[in-house]
Amino acid sequence: MKKMSSAGAAVAATDSVLGRIGGVEYSLHLGDCLRWMELRARDSIHAIVTDPPYGLKEYTHQEKTKLRRGRGGVWRIPPSFDGCKRSPVPRFTVLTESERDQIRAFFSEFAGRASRILVPGGHLFIASSPLLSHLVYMPLMEAGFEKRGEVIRLVQTLRGGDRPKNAHHQFPGVTVMPRSCWEPWGVFRKPCQGRVQDNLRTWKTGGLRRPSPYAPFTDVIASAPTRSDERAIAPHPSLKPQAFMRQIVRASLPLGEGVVLDPFMGAGSTIAAAIAVGYRSIGIECDAAFFETAAGAVAELAALAVNTTTRVISTPADISLGGRGPQQLGFFR
Repeated sequence: MKKMSSAGAAVAATDSVLGRIGGVEYSLHLGDCLRWMELRARDSIHAIVTDPPYGLKEYTHQEKTKLRRGRGGVWRIPPSFDGCKRSPVPRFTVLTESERDQIRAFFSEFAGRASRILVPGGHLFIASSPLLSHLVYMPLMEAGFEKRGEVIRLVQTLRGGDRPKNAHHQFPGVTVMPRSCWEPWGVFRKPCQGRVQDNLRTWKTGGLRRPSPYAPFTDVIASAPTRSDERAIAPHPSLKPQAFMRQIVRASLPLGEGVVLDPFMGAGSTIAAAIAVGYRSIGIECDAAFFETAAGAVAELAALAVNTTTRVISTPADISLGGRGPQQLGFFR
């Protein structure tokens, strides 16, 4: 284990990295997240924000090797569009029923461990896909999590919208499946102990942090694709933009207190977002190359200036209050 300096991150050939940036602590760990969660103390994490390999197959050693070679496998390289080079995306339509069963089994095991280490009222934000979200969400609910909704990340991608393969000239007016313009993030909560207000007093959890006293956290957020400067800092096929991540990470701790966990850290976008909003965080990654990328990237990502006012629905004070007192707004019961 290497102790990091307060100036930021340094890549180290180690299985753990401890860091402090601007007084905000974070730690990164190389290893299997299920094993780490099994060993973690009960009721010791206040929120989980993560973008897992919800197809699982795309992050096997075999498929990652094909991805890094730039050919073959489940990773599809979209065509260039308007002169822009596109990042590879996984094809979840190629999964077999057996592989779908493996997804269910994996997230069932994950859900049990997540429930054990989250404090009562702790929230779990988990990215998914319109094609596979049901395989991710059902095991969480079966483990006792309450589904509190979904955050819809509005983002234009090149997934879907294609004409029939090898017959696009014959059927120019046909789209095989809808062009994807959104990404679902499931929002789940471990049941509270008593009322939300009681849980907030005891565990500092149970609700979501509002962007301001007059505006609730909303479930639709407009988001551009990840910027090129962020990808240059943290090259990863599933890197999420800081402008989006900082909004959901900030919302995950209603009182701004506690520890945020990302058990599928990737290149560290969740950890960087937590640092940027002043939250303690822990990241787990099983891939050594991605772990090394995250160790060198989180400080730079956290330092980026981004626009986090990209909400689709705004609630200025004169509209939110509607002539009523603020005491009538947004109370949990």
